[in-house]
Amino acid sequence: MSTRSISEREYKEIEAANASGRTPVVFIHGLWLLPSSWANWVELFEQAGYAPLTPDWPDDPETVAGARRNPDVFAKKTLKQVADHTADVIGKLDKKPIVMGHSTGGLVAQMLAGRGLAAATVAIDPGVFRGVLPLPIPALKASGPFLVNPSYRGRAITLTFDQFKYSWANALDNDEARRLYDTYHVAGSGIALSQMGNANLNPWTESKVDTKNPDRGPLLILDGEKDHTVPWAIANAAYKRQRRNPDVTEIRKMPNRGHALTIDHGWEEVARTALDFVKRFVPSEAI
Repeated sequence: MSTRSISEREYKEIEAANASGRTPVVFIHGLWLLPSSWANWVELFEQAGYAPLTPDWPDDPETVAGARRNPDVFAKKTLKQVADHTADVIGKLDKKPIVMGHSTGGLVAQMLAGRGLAAATVAIDPGVFRGVLPLPIPALKASGPFLVNPSYRGRAITLTFDQFKYSWANALDNDEARRLYDTYHVAGSGIALSQMGNANLNPWTESKVDTKNPDRGPLLILDGEKDHTVPWAIANAAYKRQRRNPDVTEIRKMPNRGHALTIDHGWEEVARTALDFVKRFVPSEAI
């Protein structure tokens, strides 16, 4: 399996963060997106006095166009590969970072916080980990077709527009849904999806989080009220497990928002909610 070490782009972000003296913010994308999907967030957090980084998943193409030309590159990427690669990036930072992730990236963010690598964590519409038991009907409709067919496990999965509209953009009108699909959507790893879907069936799953580590740091879980991919029941079940941690654990429901809440027209409300949380615990270097 082809995987690569830290890329030149990632090294530049690491060097810039260390040179700035500011607290880094590591943004982790989920399935069906690329690091570039965080562009608006990067600008906002930079202006707020933090040093943003957007690590790849191993072998991420640089552009959406490149990803669409070679979708098979996304196949067989596992959760542990993504977490370990992001941990390698974090290990080269001079300061312990804030870690922020969306969807599968929200799960990976919690995995890294459970390793004690985060100064604070924000998990947005986070993927399922072992011990998170609810499987609401919308989530089954969104991901179920890919989980019941074992052939998807080793493949790169591209959503049709109708699948994207249901699972990501159900809270948006068709025009915005189409624009987001055309601008951001790329293939995703079938095995990573399977690892989350089977988290409570496979005792050796990589989709697990150490929720008890006293060095986890403060954690905020954000979830879209209308999210079909990660409905509130899933996010709230993760919160109930995480709140056993001695550190601060909070959850917020974003009204009238779906799974695309980090990239749609209302992204800034979500980003500022995340920013307000981290500023309480990790002050920025803003002048």
